[in-house]
Amino acid sequence: MQAMVIAPAMLAKSPIKLALLSVATGAMLLTAGCGGRGKNRDTAYVARDVETLYGAAKNQLDRGDSKMAAALFDEVERQHPYSPWARRAQLMSAFSYYAASDYTKSIQSAQRFLSIHPGNKDAPYAYYLIALCYYEQISDVTRDQKATQQALDGLTEVIRRYPATRYAVDAQLKLDLVNDHLAGKEMEIGRLYERSGKWLAAQLRFRNVIEKYQTTTHTPEALFRMVETNLTLGIPEEAQKSAAVLGANYPGTEWYERAYKLMQKHAPDTKSS
Repeated sequence: MQAMVIAPAMLAKSPIKLALLSVATGAMLLTAGCGGRGKNRDTAYVARDVETLYGAAKNQLDRGDSKMAAALFDEVERQHPYSPWARRAQLMSAFSYYAASDYTKSIQSAQRFLSIHPGNKDAPYAYYLIALCYYEQISDVTRDQKATQQALDGLTEVIRRYPATRYAVDAQLKLDLVNDHLAGKEMEIGRLYERSGKWLAAQLRFRNVIEKYQTTTHTPEALFRMVETNLTLGIPEEAQKSAAVLGANYPGTEWYERAYKLMQKHAPDTKSS
């Protein structure tokens, strides 16, 4: 699942990223004349004053070399750990690793920032960036969903901690997609069980979708599958309950039409709506 990459050139246009832009703005004003230095690949290891080093890192980020930028921002913290610039560099390092798709290092940098500056005004963005890193790693529903669950946890944490922020708004939008993805995984497993004749195991998965992910796009099919499996198990009364819920909430859908036909064929004496 691909989220929009937060490129530096987009920061001024995207309200979600204005907080990160403000982190770097003060430093950029001081280093406008020195950003051209440090073009060699080994400059990350040359001792320099903090303004020049930070400017070189920002220059690399502007040029699109996010890996080099991350290394230089790390050097700011390593060479000048007690400077106010180190705090800025930590968050910019996390962002640079994110831009380079090195999500593990981005998470580590953001977590280090939070461990040292838990009450900082940019803490919401650090939590948001961690969640984004997990979100970017969500794979299709046929694969392990560890990253999906981590994205869910991370996005939920942003909403819980900072409900009034722009990050919470964006996190909620992404959370809806994550829930839909997790519901899709439950459906994929449930269908597999159903095809294997493991009706009760299949029903557990379909019921999870209905109860935990009821606002997702997978709920109508989950209700239909409950009708289908209950009829197969010889429990038409339970099938009727699912069909009734399906008819009340999703009338006119393909899944309700299919459920209605099944009920008429296998349990004609049981009302399906």
